[in-house]
Amino acid sequence: MKGYVFARLGRLLPVCFLVIVFNFCLVHLAPGDPVHILAGDAATPEYVANIRAEFGLDQPLSVQLLVYLGKVLRGDLGASFLNREPVAPLILSRVPSTLLLMVTALVIALAVGVGLGLLAARRPNSGADHLTRFVALAGFSLPIFWLGQILLLVFALWLRWLPVQGMRSLREPLSGFYGALDVLRHLLLPALSFAFYNIALFSRLSRAAMVDVLHEDFIRTARAKGLRESAVFLRHAFRNALLPLVTVVGANVGLLLMGSVLTETVFGWPGLGRLIYEALYGRDYPVLMGVFLFVSIAVVLANLATDLLYARLDPRIRLR
Repeated sequence: MKGYVFARLGRLLPVCFLVIVFNFCLVHLAPGDPVHILAGDAATPEYVANIRAEFGLDQPLSVQLLVYLGKVLRGDLGASFLNREPVAPLILSRVPSTLLLMVTALVIALAVGVGLGLLAARRPNSGADHLTRFVALAGFSLPIFWLGQILLLVFALWLRWLPVQGMRSLREPLSGFYGALDVLRHLLLPALSFAFYNIALFSRLSRAAMVDVLHEDFIRTARAKGLRESAVFLRHAFRNALLPLVTVVGANVGLLLMGSVLTETVFGWPGLGRLIYEALYGRDYPVLMGVFLFVSIAVVLANLATDLLYARLDPRIRLR
């Protein structure tokens, strides 16, 4: 197991190198010039040239790439064009907010989605099964940004139960228990909006996996031994049905991180998604490349954790 983990971590280096090169070329070849955004429309050609030289954008693309690779090897992701802050601390300051939103949405999606899937698999073609299909259809069909705006319109503007945007109340700074409750009130709508698609995904996946497992021979053997139906359903069938669910959750970590762009933009949540939106709008090359590198490393580590958990759940699998 240790050899497998170290081998997978060793593959992280070439993956990071390819990600850096690909993202660098992709970002620099995209339409738009950050210098014109920084300088403004009324800037003189001399001022534009000075800004371009200050950020090293007057060099050939190959030279810029070599300079950037050298900085990354030293642990320097550069400085933001927009606010002149180092990129690494800027990204790390947004990570807790995104993790809070992502983990909360994932917990809600797993609890509701898996619960609906189990109810549907217990009695196929029943009312619970039809409800699961309807929720899945709605979750796959409704865009996140549209659903977020509807939730804001109903619960924030019409009913005034929950705040509109942000992570904390600015007029009444709170701390302790009331501060945590204030964050929870701001978190509820974006987490529900973010979780809705995954509720649909997990409910359909868990239903399909449970229906398949319940027709396996070892389930018939467990029932023939006289085990209770609840034990057969949860202890034997559910554990085997978890395997594809674990795979999908691990594979969707990158999508969850990048998918927060729409949710955080709609709700003004101060996380990585909002940072990506601001960097895209301002053509902030260092921030974009730093965030893409961070997400790529997170995806590789999530896949490693998925493989290890997969082997834990299924003893038949031996990692080599």
